Amino acid sequence: MSQSQSLSALIWSVADLLRGDYKPYEYGKVILPFTVLRRLDCVLAPSKAAVLAEQAARQAKGINPEPFLLRLTGVPFANTSPLDLKLLLGDQDNIAINLTAYLQGFSPAVRDIFERFLFADQIERLKKAGLLYQITEKFLGFDLGPDRVSNRDMGLMFEELIRKFSDFSNEQAAEQFTPRDVITLIVNLLFIEDSDILSPGTAAVRTVYDPTAGTGGMLSEAERHLRAHNSAASLTLFGQELNDEAYAICKADMLIKGQDVRNILPGNTLSADGHPTQKFDYMLSNPPFGVEWKKVEKEVRREHEQMGHAGRFGPGLPRISDGSLLFLLHLLSKMRPAKDGGSRIGIVLNGSPLFTGGAGSGESEIRRHVLENDLVEAIIALPTDMFFNTGIATYVWVLSNRKPEHRRGLVQLIDASALWQKMRKSLGSKRREMAEADVDAVTRLFGDCVEAQLATVTTADGRVSRVVVREGEAPPPTPDGGSVKLAPMSRLFRTEAFGYRSITVERPLRDAAGQVVLGQKGKAKGKPQPDPALRDTENVPLTEDVQTYFAREVLPHAVDAWIDHEKTRIGYEIPFNRHFYVFEPPRPLAAIDADLKHVTDRILTMIAGLAA
Repeated sequence: MSQSQSLSALIWSVADLLRGDYKPYEYGKVILPFTVLRRLDCVLAPSKAAVLAEQAARQAKGINPEPFLLRLTGVPFANTSPLDLKLLLGDQDNIAINLTAYLQGFSPAVRDIFERFLFADQIERLKKAGLLYQITEKFLGFDLGPDRVSNRDMGLMFEELIRKFSDFSNEQAAEQFTPRDVITLIVNLLFIEDSDILSPGTAAVRTVYDPTAGTGGMLSEAERHLRAHNSAASLTLFGQELNDEAYAICKADMLIKGQDVRNILPGNTLSADGHPTQKFDYMLSNPPFGVEWKKVEKEVRREHEQMGHAGRFGPGLPRISDGSLLFLLHLLSKMRPAKDGGSRIGIVLNGSPLFTGGAGSGESEIRRHVLENDLVEAIIALPTDMFFNTGIATYVWVLSNRKPEHRRGLVQLIDASALWQKMRKSLGSKRREMAEADVDAVTRLFGDCVEAQLATVTTADGRVSRVVVREGEAPPPTPDGGSVKLAPMSRLFRTEAFGYRSITVERPLRDAAGQVVLGQKGKAKGKPQPDPALRDTENVPLTEDVQTYFAREVLPHAVDAWIDHEKTRIGYEIPFNRHFYVFEPPRPLAAIDADLKHVTDRILTMIAGLAA
């Protein structure tokens, strides 16, 4: 067991004291803020006396002491209370009052964490249960000083605690937690093409941003991935989170790891962007699926209408019932210009952004914007039942304005929906997970930008295995008595392959005698008038000439039809499933009849046995 795991197990033992007075899903409300408090208490202990003396001296001169105190502590926070956790235990009768006073002595950024945790409520609850002194004493016994536990190990321990908390609180996990396997895949996809920053010894400095940060899992994994490959690199983390408790956890995690917590902000990203002028190197997000944006409609529409493309939502607005594409637009607005190095984005979306909305709709215009500007690198279909709160199909979109040369003008679609293993224990709706080998397989396909098939190998005794077969490779041999089925897994398309022209096909209006009605004045004079009841639309691929399509598909069935070119609209959709559909012919009728006869004979035999 690693140091971080053993420490988290030790701290989680506090749950033994909470059992009975707290339900399991509530343990984190006490354990997480107390862990943060003990860490900060240990970090500030060596400079405590000097800070108090400096505080008194600067105040006596009427000088703001804050910058001088931070210089003494060596970290971006301080505490000016004469109290600490050890002194609190010396006055058992007043421990609640003194603990509150101690918290008030912290710098504003730290106080904000405990306020968002609603820690005052827990202090009062623990006091009423007669547990406050015992819990404080228990945490005082944990040595979390930086000389014993590094920022890295402390961060790993805190993440372990967060995961334990999420296991007990699957309802809350729905919005606050992204599964680790999904995060790992997204982070891999973000960095795989950037060999420079991953090369050991390269002193690169980059920024990463999550507008729906939750408890900070994606940001933490991005930092860990980079440091695992190149310890000389530095990643500055930025985020924003709407849920107060998730925000508190995320901010506390960043504080423990030595990140600047001023970069982690509260609030609704869509209506109140916390980083309005910032651009980032990497961005990743798992926005809520299928959640309406009515609460922020006024602010979003105002920005769309007044600022256009100078704002975040210029390309278009999706229907009010699903705001996930608004987060995509928000991320696009945070991209560094390509001349300054550009950016890469990884975002998890449900299926509707791929195809919802016809030509001219907000969704179609957003797809048109990202495809015509060649921003989409890849879209990966994940297995179903991957998330805590839903079993629906989900997709990872990877977008960049710094595509490598071999990707220009191309979109890679990867169907990873079959790459999963059943979890030993379900967590809410999450029943499946991607193994490390599955994540690696998808990452390599993306990194190499190649087409491939997935071979499903079934042995005679029913065992199933899957093998990725790249273009030009031979599929695995068919086992005796078994089978091998091939299905497309990775495909490359030109961006224009997803575009179409929606044309309006008119047919003439006829009078009671069957004669074509002609216009009597203006531009319509002498021309056949359209019959609204016979009006139809056709979607013509952008890659095909409209007149050629019309002559082949329409005129043989309606010789009097014509196209109203003024109504033609350009649309874009990504029919993911259509590109990976494999037709399986039905079984021969004789084989079906034989199976039916076999079943019927068994039933008759069973009935005869009952009658005997």
